[in-house]
Amino acid sequence: MDPIDVMEQIDKVKPSFQPIFTAIKYDVIGYEVLGRIEEEGEYESLGPFFVDPQVPEEFKLELDDYLLTQAVQQLWKEQDDKSLLFINRSAQQLMWNGEQLIQTLSPLVEQGFSYNRIVLEITEHDFDEDFESLAHLLLYYKTFGIQIAVDHVGAKSSNLDRLRQLEPHILKIDSKILHDADLSSHHDILYSISMLAKRIGAALLFENIEDDIQLYYAWKHGGRYYQGFYLKKPCFSFPPTQNTATLMKNQFDGFIRREKKLIEDRIAFILNWDQRMRGLLDHWEGAKKVDAFIERVTHYFDEESFRMYVCNSDGQQISSNFRKYNNEWVKQPEIIGTNWAFRPYFLENIVQMRTWNKGRLSDLYSDIDTRAMVRTFSFPLSDHFSIFIDIQYAYIFEHECLLI
Repeated sequence: MDPIDVMEQIDKVKPSFQPIFTAIKYDVIGYEVLGRIEEEGEYESLGPFFVDPQVPEEFKLELDDYLLTQAVQQLWKEQDDKSLLFINRSAQQLMWNGEQLIQTLSPLVEQGFSYNRIVLEITEHDFDEDFESLAHLLLYYKTFGIQIAVDHVGAKSSNLDRLRQLEPHILKIDSKILHDADLSSHHDILYSISMLAKRIGAALLFENIEDDIQLYYAWKHGGRYYQGFYLKKPCFSFPPTQNTATLMKNQFDGFIRREKKLIEDRIAFILNWDQRMRGLLDHWEGAKKVDAFIERVTHYFDEESFRMYVCNSDGQQISSNFRKYNNEWVKQPEIIGTNWAFRPYFLENIVQMRTWNKGRLSDLYSDIDTRAMVRTFSFPLSDHFSIFIDIQYAYIFEHECLLI
């Protein structure tokens, strides 16, 4: 795409709008502005023009300003006064002339438009630029009410600290990672991003949603906003979105029913294990006969478990490890005296079990020894001792409710 040809045919350039939907009411909260140019009766994306490093920054700025002005004017004509406009800018453009965006918006604001209807999208790899200068510039835009969104979040997990510094309003995640063969490889990254979003008060927006599977995982990972061809393709006008709203409501209703069923099934497992342990409490004779007690428990949790042990209320292991190898339970007395209080939430779980006198199931985590994903069921034997039963991954994998 020759940049001179594009600039000479700027009258053939039009903004295209892709709706962004919310999970709250299934309605449209705004539109991403995408540039299109007419070529022989067909409209082509201007994406290659904007990502080409050979195109002068002043060309990109001029075209972006033209698209923004056209988009605002069209929004006034066809829409209400609430919809947001999501606009893309590279760090190079912004740093080249930081005032240009405000100068473009000022006349529109004087005519009644509002700065806080603009969501400025920058990509995470823009952090490779002079981050401090970029952060100050984005903070300057925030003072006008402009919202900041960071695109392609998670592409570089090392940037999470910078995201915390920047405190954007929206974190935008490419849903293509939700279609990878090994989704679990992205789970930790998505979990970290969702926790960060919660801490800094940012909303998660999942883009490039192409099917119901991606929509489900986006919803499951805390997406507040959704965008993609599955919901609505970009177009030059603002068509009715009622059909999409109905689709989202039906899909989300199904997701909710499914998740509630999985939660109910998981609670049923916990209650069943709790009752099994209560039935064994008559055989608990204290710390002196702890290994004999665990040996009895192995017969009742042989299918589910691969490791058991007992700790005191300070986190110190007072029993041998009972470890299953080739379907045989092996006693490991050398583990006695190990202290596990350093593990996150260990002491909190101990106190909660003692307070509520109920068994607890841990989150899914990677076991240090086996490297497999496991869960631990823990149960209070008395005020001072608790048993920990590690559930093997093969069993977890066979029961979907234990995988979430």
